[in-house]
Amino acid sequence: MRIARYSGAGALAAVLLLALGASALAEVRFGNNVRVGGHDFSNRTYDRRNRAVIHLYDRTPRNPGCVWRADGRGGRVQVCHLRRKPH
Repeated sequence: MRIARYSGAGALAAVLLLALGASALAEVRFGNNVRVGGHDFSNRTYDRRNRAVIHLYDRTPRNPGCVWRADGRGGRVQVCHLRRKPH
């Protein structure tokens, strides 16, 4: 039996596709041990009403952390400014 693991790059790609609106009816559900840039994004669900935009920096960003904002279309966007963690 083969166990699939999701890498941070794959998770980031899935979130970015959702953020760009490539699939309006898709839902992305992250399971256990999902990391984006070394940060834990486990057990989160994103769809057309709740989406995410994740910015990764090599140095500490001006306003680090995540915040929920209105997207202007009746939905919410989780905007994250995170410093990339070493492996």
